[in-house]
Amino acid sequence: MSDDLKDEIEALNSIYGDDTLRHAPPDNHVLTLPGGPGASSLTLRFADSYPDVPPEILGTHSAGENAPRGAGARDLLLFREAVAAVYQPGAVCLFDAVEEFSRRVEEVSEAEPSGPPTDPHSPPAASASTTRLDEEHGNQNRNQEADSLPSYMLEEPPWIVSDPFVELKSVFLARAAPVTSPEQAASYVQHLVATDKKVRSASHNMTAWRIRGPNGTSFQDCDDDGETAAGGRLLHLMQLMDLWDVMVVVTRWYGGQKLGPRRFALINSTARDAFVKAGWAEEAGQGKKKGHGK
Repeated sequence: MSDDLKDEIEALNSIYGDDTLRHAPPDNHVLTLPGGPGASSLTLRFADSYPDVPPEILGTHSAGENAPRGAGARDLLLFREAVAAVYQPGAVCLFDAVEEFSRRVEEVSEAEPSGPPTDPHSPPAASASTTRLDEEHGNQNRNQEADSLPSYMLEEPPWIVSDPFVELKSVFLARAAPVTSPEQAASYVQHLVATDKKVRSASHNMTAWRIRGPNGTSFQDCDDDGETAAGGRLLHLMQLMDLWDVMVVVTRWYGGQKLGPRRFALINSTARDAFVKAGWAEEAGQGKKKGHGK
């Protein structure tokens, strides 16, 4: 097993739960997809040359407890599509593939009809006027529900996600996004914590942002979230990179072994990776791309 695959297994199991990706002797692995007790699991095989070649998705290992008919086949197809979409030769892909799979499952679920099949013995359909009233009432309820949501839930943050960084079983993951105001930056953090249980269960969610305001004003802020000086170091990194109208959240899941000062290098490296993926910076030593810099 390559070091890349070992690190990827540690990262997935730290973020999604123990045994998310586990060895199935002699040559296979079982990947349990996100989704709780009813989640499907798939059988994968990794060549010795992975990640220079993609993983083989051999089939469905289990459709999950109380899963609807066809769920296993659907998840197998969606995960194969996800791997095909994110895989790049030489780069590990499972974390990105799992995230892409989750996005595709959500799209499919939203497109599926929510009502039960039509019963031939059911009463006649309602009149057009009754149906129209029901639709208007439903729209009104949805509008009321939207009005009752916290303001930070009304806008989906456009996160750009780094690769996971693993060190002694601690996992670091960064999310970066363009922002135009401190209020928007704060709402993005609230949205992330409210909607992602993996983030809520993390040891630290360290944040920093730099925003240009009107008439030459500017806003800069950071939050350590219990990791002393980490937020300030993120902000200093953004200052050195001359990034504006950008925020970053670095999440750490503690692996049980102290990293000492090394953790700050990992925090900044993870943030930089998100900035590079967003196109706001280039790899170290290559200079900064145009866009959110000066």
